[in-house]
Amino acid sequence: MELNQIEQRIIGVLLEKEITTPDQYPLSLNSLTTGCNQKSNREPVLELSEAEVLDAVDGLIAKRIVVRDEAVSGRVDKYRHRFCNTEFSDLQFNEQQLAVVCVLLLRGPQTPGELRSRTNRLANFAQVSEVELVLQDLQQQSLAQQLPRQPGKRESRYQHLFISSTEAELASAGAEPLAESDLGSLLEEVQQLKQELAKIKQHLGL
Repeated sequence: MELNQIEQRIIGVLLEKEITTPDQYPLSLNSLTTGCNQKSNREPVLELSEAEVLDAVDGLIAKRIVVRDEAVSGRVDKYRHRFCNTEFSDLQFNEQQLAVVCVLLLRGPQTPGELRSRTNRLANFAQVSEVELVLQDLQQQSLAQQLPRQPGKRESRYQHLFISSTEAELASAGAEPLAESDLGSLLEEVQQLKQELAKIKQHLGL
């Protein structure tokens, strides 16, 4: 299951809100956008428009990872995930596994210690070793990986693997996955270089 940055954020928000605010779940597009742009418990902080979120949601619906609850009697459409723990998904997580995956989707790579403190609203971990056991299990299922330890850091970080194989390889080599904006800038730069090369070839008669 390969998810881009916005899709990861959407799934993370749906998982989080299903647990923390069940009376407001499933989420309207407005609530989902607000959750994606939330300034707390999110890394990086995003500023997505409703149109951007809707485009990503439509992509997730096409992948059968999200479903739309059609509006009735003038109410707005709402969205729920089929990412895990449903009859439509092969992913079946216990409470602790779900909490770790959710926070990794919302905040990117983190250490076991960070995960323990940041999952407190979603599940209970008595000690860091419990988080490490969950991470080991997720690694065995090829759903998470340990990243190279950063200079000066005592703990290694872990990231989920609901990303492209290229991003996973970059992370394994110690490189940070490219953000969508960075990737777009690189592609634009490559296109400009191609155009300049074509002009040079035309000038030289090649």
